[in-house]
Amino acid sequence: MSKRYHFVHRIAPIAFVLAMAVAANQTTMAQQPNKDAAPARPAAAQASPSTAPAPAAPQSAIASGPEQQGASATPAVISQPAENPYGLKALWSSGDIVSRITLLIMAIMSIGSWYVIVVKVIAQNRVSGAFKEVNRKKFWQQKNLQQSAEVLGAQSPYRYITENGIEAVQHHKGALQDSIDLYSWVSMSLHRALDQIQGRLQSGLAFLGTVGSTAPFVGLFGTVWGIHHALSAISIAGQATLDKVAGPVGEALIMTAIGLATAVPAVLGYNFLVRRNKVVMDQARNFTADVQCVLIGGNPQQKNTLNKESDAS
Repeated sequence: MSKRYHFVHRIAPIAFVLAMAVAANQTTMAQQPNKDAAPARPAAAQASPSTAPAPAAPQSAIASGPEQQGASATPAVISQPAENPYGLKALWSSGDIVSRITLLIMAIMSIGSWYVIVVKVIAQNRVSGAFKEVNRKKFWQQKNLQQSAEVLGAQSPYRYITENGIEAVQHHKGALQDSIDLYSWVSMSLHRALDQIQGRLQSGLAFLGTVGSTAPFVGLFGTVWGIHHALSAISIAGQATLDKVAGPVGEALIMTAIGLATAVPAVLGYNFLVRRNKVVMDQARNFTADVQCVLIGGNPQQKNTLNKESDAS
């Protein structure tokens, strides 16, 4: 009995130690998978927020994303710039009756000037072309002036001069006309025809001279009126701010620019037309002098033919 006791007394501590070691080993092995699985759970938790929005963004939303961005950017491209508050449109809409009348006067002056310039240039070209027609159709190589006049166009000013000279020779008989010699009578008739042509060419030049001399002062009047508006706006506002002064001053500057733009073409056109009229009329005067010489005594055959026609009439 004592031997068993001693055996159990010695073996019991050893068995207890072994049991505790086995239990500790099992506890360690059981806890180690939990430690490895613990970091996996936060990773899964971290991965879930990143993957969670994916189902919330369907393909239609992704595809329409750039289109929505383009649509949001489109108004910025299509949007029109703001209107100029100091332009001609604003001047007309915000101006009073005096400003509008001034603008209308300068507009009429400008349109009228360009109309006169264009019409007179066309008329001068026609007269110059008629002078070239005289040489081209061999006016001086015909048998008499009547045939020479017929080779020219019906609207030719040189035909008009020639026919007036022929008519003067044919009708140089009468109670009052007998007191005037043939030379003076034919000369007066030719110069009347020449004066009519010159009057047609010079018509409208007085308008150009008037516009060229008065348009700057009309624009200056608009400038003074605009400055008056600026001073009135300053006095009403009580302070010289830019928004109160810029509008009327811009109106004044526009008036000045329009006045100059109206006057300069009128002056240049006037000088140009006067110079061309001098050249054209010199050609017509030379032609008239030649016709007068032929009618009076340069061609005896022509003189006899005209006298016979005058007697027959």
